[in-house]
Amino acid sequence: MKMKKSILFLLVLSISLISVAQSKPAYPAGRQEKAVATAVEKLRLAMIDADKIILESLVTDKLSYGHSGGHIDDKKEFVEKIVSGKSDFVTIELTEQTINISGKTAIVRHMLKAKTNDNGKPGEVHLRILLVWQKQGGKWKLLARQAVKMA
Repeated sequence: MKMKKSILFLLVLSISLISVAQSKPAYPAGRQEKAVATAVEKLRLAMIDADKIILESLVTDKLSYGHSGGHIDDKKEFVEKIVSGKSDFVTIELTEQTINISGKTAIVRHMLKAKTNDNGKPGEVHLRILLVWQKQGGKWKLLARQAVKMA
């Protein structure tokens, strides 16, 4: 009888430990959200600075970068437009940012207010942005972006 109780106890303990282990995320959500927020900030600064090396390191090779006017850039076109000044951000302010993580994918939404100087022509934009980030090789990289003009 004692042996049956011991086996039953070990079985219940094992099941409990397995359940607890499976319920814990590999990385705490707060830590991953901070890492994504850091990547978003690096992208913001690289866009203002037109830093080709940082821009290329922050986006995937399969980037789909949607503009509010409907045009979609790939990685090469996105980086070239920023670096050449065709799409020149003088300032970028991000507000109301939310970050939701599911596995190796992060969805970021925010409001973007920016002063621009596209092709030497000063302007301002006010956009709602959706960013999709993907964890690759331990780093968060931008996979997709879509902008929508604010009403």
